[in-house]
Amino acid sequence: MNYKDLNFKIPRQSSDYDKCSSFVVTSIEAIIKDAIKSGNNKIIINTNLRLGLPMENINKIAGPFVEAWAYERFCCVKEDLNNKYSLINVEAKERLYMADVILQFKRKRRVESSISAEVDVKATAEDIASSGKSPNITSFARIRTAYIEDPDYIFIILSLKHKVYSKRNKRTRLMDGVMEVVGYNAYDLKYIASSDFTFNPALGSGQLQIRDIHYVDIEERTAWKFCQLLDRKYLNSKKRTLKDWLALAKSNEWIKVDE
Repeated sequence: MNYKDLNFKIPRQSSDYDKCSSFVVTSIEAIIKDAIKSGNNKIIINTNLRLGLPMENINKIAGPFVEAWAYERFCCVKEDLNNKYSLINVEAKERLYMADVILQFKRKRRVESSISAEVDVKATAEDIASSGKSPNITSFARIRTAYIEDPDYIFIILSLKHKVYSKRNKRTRLMDGVMEVVGYNAYDLKYIASSDFTFNPALGSGQLQIRDIHYVDIEERTAWKFCQLLDRKYLNSKKRTLKDWLALAKSNEWIKVDE
């Protein structure tokens, strides 16, 4: 059996998907930019450690703090019902979900009046070159299925760059850790250039990884072309075969199967 001979379920996205994706990316980046500009980009970590936070390992604990900060920023924006970003709903997701938060924006469309986007927050250290550089994104099977179930699915990678320093608290005389978000980039996963992400077959159905989250090129493509690209990444792996792919395709209903 040949891959090209299969009877695929082909996702067909809305004609305004590109505009919706661009609107979401621009809005998210504007929210983070304004938080940094206004000085609302600091996370204060109080400890009883007299020498402050263990700076050589700070990247290992930064992720949850930065994710919580991003969620809080989005919630603060949503509380203003007339906010300039048109953000109308924010929902945090459980730990094993693909994304960290779901955002909903008000935007007039031909059929709907809002846009939903799932956002995966990735933290990278400004002063540690390899920290968070090549993050795992999500499993191959889950993300491919998402675009079959919803051809207009928007999955955003939000890369937040941070730096950490300590300063002495005048009242307690202990060291306060300050984690400061200093940079950002948001990408629609579907538009990340083929050369910028890889397939790691080591976990489950395989994990998508970004080669270098600091340097990402964009290639616009349809949901169907992205599904085909994912399939190529999977099938080009030495540890995966067409038989393995077919098992996933049947269980996740990516293809039409004759009864």
